[in-house]
Amino acid sequence: MKNKPNIETRQERRDKKLKKKREKMPKHGRSLARIYINAILKRLRGREK
Repeated sequence: MKNKPNIETRQERRDKKLKKKREKMPKHGRSLARIYINAILKRLRGREK
């Protein structure tokens, strides 16, 4: 088992998994953040009147 250099350690697998998870997040987060910002601005504009 030790003579095979291509075997990944648990840490390497974990790092890969976390990297994939981080790559997925911004796709969902950007549009959601925009919705929240718009909602807050809408409320603030309503108070001015």
